[in-house]
Amino acid sequence: MGKKKFKRQGSSDYKRVDDKWRKPKGMDSKMRIEKKGKPSLPKVGYKKPESERGFHPSGFREVLVKNPQEVEEVDPQTEAARIASSVGKRKRQQIVETAEERGVKVLNAKRRERNEAEDAEEISS
Repeated sequence: MGKKKFKRQGSSDYKRVDDKWRKPKGMDSKMRIEKKGKPSLPKVGYKKPESERGFHPSGFREVLVKNPQEVEEVDPQTEAARIASSVGKRKRQQIVETAEERGVKVLNAKRRERNEAEDAEEISS
């Protein structure tokens, strides 16, 4: 079924009003009063069961990895590695290689690498 999308009041009426959820606060707001036929408000009852929370859409639980030694502690059946943003190019390659050897899924393995042509363009402009 998927996650319910709660829309901001007036987002379908005005282009300038974004879909991002904001609580309706108007005194006469039909949405705030929860009138029949109006969009619903988020409530605690929409929560997932505790056993299903915190999983990546792929079905694995995410584990933040900062070096190749931490990849060895990841369980390949239930967990997937996410490389920390502070990790550099060389260590990132080592982490990906270690993960491939152990059969661990890396969620952000394909990071866009800058090539020399792009660097040259930035310097010239």
